[in-house]
Amino acid sequence: MDTEHDDKGGAVGLPPAVVDCALYEDGRRLPGRVSLEKILERIDPKAGRFAWIGLYEPTAEQFQTVADAFGLHPLAVEDAVHAHQRPKLERYGDILFLVLKTIVYVDHEKITATSEIVDTGEIMVFAGPGFAITVRHGSAPPLDNVRRWLQDDPEQLGCGPAAVLHAVADTVVDRYLDVADAFAGDVDTLENEVFSPDLPVDAARIYQLKRELLEFRRAVAPLTSALQRLSEGTIPQIPPQVSAYFRDVADHHQRVSEQIVTFDELITGMLSASIAQLGVQQNADMRRISAWAALVAVPTMVVGIYGMNFEYMPELRSPYGYPAVLTVIAVACTVIYRALSRNKWL
Repeated sequence: MDTEHDDKGGAVGLPPAVVDCALYEDGRRLPGRVSLEKILERIDPKAGRFAWIGLYEPTAEQFQTVADAFGLHPLAVEDAVHAHQRPKLERYGDILFLVLKTIVYVDHEKITATSEIVDTGEIMVFAGPGFAITVRHGSAPPLDNVRRWLQDDPEQLGCGPAAVLHAVADTVVDRYLDVADAFAGDVDTLENEVFSPDLPVDAARIYQLKRELLEFRRAVAPLTSALQRLSEGTIPQIPPQVSAYFRDVADHHQRVSEQIVTFDELITGMLSASIAQLGVQQNADMRRISAWAALVAVPTMVVGIYGMNFEYMPELRSPYGYPAVLTVIAVACTVIYRALSRNKWL
């Protein structure tokens, strides 16, 4: 990829936070280094020429240079700089502002009570007349693959900034599908453990999985309305052919949303089953304790009576008194043991 960088790593004439900047005409990238002033002079939506600027975690001062150049709304600028926004689509005049939450699956050997399963980042996209600006925060993956993919498809890229908006949204939602597939493996693994004959699974592990799923849902669910609006064909900035592609993105998003609902139901069922198993195990333990207490009670009672030192007691002076008492204790314990075993208390 031809990335226009100066010696310090930033694009020429642009803040250091800029990771790539390019001009496109009729779906093809124009060669040469481009400064911000030249970009503003050369963009021409009517001629099919637009700029795509990519930034990563810009400061307010760094982003303000770009914001002033393209006339971005202060509220959108504030959201793009500070991040931590809900997925949404907003219109500021003829500029679209789309916020996307990215999800990265965190590899782990086993789910614990503190496991991190998903990590979220953010991508903001500004699409206006003659320009597209992408801003990444946190763990949001780089967009160089998206840029290369579009550059290999001049017909799609020829749709202008709307094509960039679609490509970024499509990539983010496709990664949702990948994360959902990986998450399904964790759900299946924990489900097998919960219903195995071994010791009950710690409920904290199930609850942690549910918490990570909730974070996944917070990233995915709010995007529904934004994708619906983009796919309806009612937004002037989105050409009809791009709206059709957004319908495909919305379908994939719906599939992920349904998977998340299914996961939530399964995890809730696992949590209930785990608690029920724990209660059954506790009841079984209490029955065993009670059974052994009943067995111990017979000899304890007999020995306690004979330990009272009364002068007149049964078999006290008989030479067979001691063996007789022991025999009575043994027979009584045997009868109780067999009765408890037959009722599966032991």
